[in-house]
Amino acid sequence: MFLLNDVIQYLDAPDHPIRILWIDEAAHIAHVFALRRPGALPQAWSLHALRADLQARRARLLLHDPLHDPLRAPPYDPLRAPPASAPSPRQRALQLKAWEAVSALHADPAALYGARTRPALLARYAAGNGISVTSLMRYLRRYWERGQTIDALLPDYANSGGRGKQRAAGGVKRGRPRNGAAGGRNVDGMMRTLFQAAAARYAHEHGQLSRPDAYRQMVADHFSACAPDQIPSYGQFDYWLTRDGLPS
Repeated sequence: MFLLNDVIQYLDAPDHPIRILWIDEAAHIAHVFALRRPGALPQAWSLHALRADLQARRARLLLHDPLHDPLRAPPYDPLRAPPASAPSPRQRALQLKAWEAVSALHADPAALYGARTRPALLARYAAGNGISVTSLMRYLRRYWERGQTIDALLPDYANSGGRGKQRAAGGVKRGRPRNGAAGGRNVDGMMRTLFQAAAARYAHEHGQLSRPDAYRQMVADHFSACAPDQIPSYGQFDYWLTRDGLPS
């Protein structure tokens, strides 16, 4: 089972792992993006081929996102490496502009990730919103490269929030749109308790904790009947386990 934002590293290209952006289960296709490649575009890969490469050990699923590694300097650690100062109002305005564009484009993932349909989609949005296609592609590449979160869209790699400060969620879902679905699920105290219990159960059953596998087990056990926009993301699961002091 692959998840959105999973990062897969191939042995013959270790410096350019691929991130899974969107999974078209009906077509058995994963749309992936090569990291650290300027000018990269999404590509459609067979889910069967990806599984075969993992089983043959030609590739491996990375347990930690290489662009969210706490050992790296900013900009690649938006949660654990806050900036020296908070983003300015101008930076926030630019972030919001980029977020509105990225969210709107992801409302039709089939068109966005299709090599033949993407140019027309971008052209329509550009014409209707007074923004260049070049700017749209810059927003999208930044979003795809840095983990598909709203923080990825802050200009100059500025990050939001501060170390140790929990931001109020309000009634709006934080993070990336889920394949164009409206709404989403914020994490409250009950959800954090479930995260901790899922991690503890996995560690007890397997002798050690693998956060990605614990997340998959939790989703299968507790969210199999839920709509996609009501399933907490792996990013939320990983973030709150870290915030609550559980081992990586």
